[in-house]
Amino acid sequence: MRDVNIIQRYNISTKLLHWMSVIGLVIQIPLGFYLVRQEFSDFRITIEEIHVFIGIVIFYITLLRLLFRLFFKSPDDPIEAFSGQMIIAKLNHFLLYLTLLTVTSSGILKKLFNGEKLNFGIIEIKLKTNFDYADLSYDVHIYSNYTLIALISLHILAALLHTFVFKDNVIKRIT
Repeated sequence: MRDVNIIQRYNISTKLLHWMSVIGLVIQIPLGFYLVRQEFSDFRITIEEIHVFIGIVIFYITLLRLLFRLFFKSPDDPIEAFSGQMIIAKLNHFLLYLTLLTVTSSGILKKLFNGEKLNFGIIEIKLKTNFDYADLSYDVHIYSNYTLIALISLHILAALLHTFVFKDNVIKRIT
């Protein structure tokens, strides 16, 4: 067992936003898969409204998380981590943020290009209908969701490896 001194933690706001993202995605991803299997009905519309609302919340949380990264220092990297491991970790985090923004933005654009009005809490937006852009946005939404699932899986696998194989307490930084 390695005894790596990684006690430095993220601040409470960063932790809260991280775990809010986790909760939102644990609900949102299965809800999206459930939604696409539903026939058009009032029930489907209700599920879709919930899906859109959660997606917009995740979009805002992601923007807040990026803003926090600009203003709050992250804990130092583990001393014993090899450089390739740190590159993979940083790349995965970057791609997670990028993909979260891609998934949420493409979902929003799909709805807007379908001629629907969206309420963002502070503003309501409606765009001119363009079904070609709506279809393109939907395709991006689907493919970026699969990419997100793969990146989340890698992120979880890394957390499990650090906890049970490396035993280096890295997980304590975000808990």
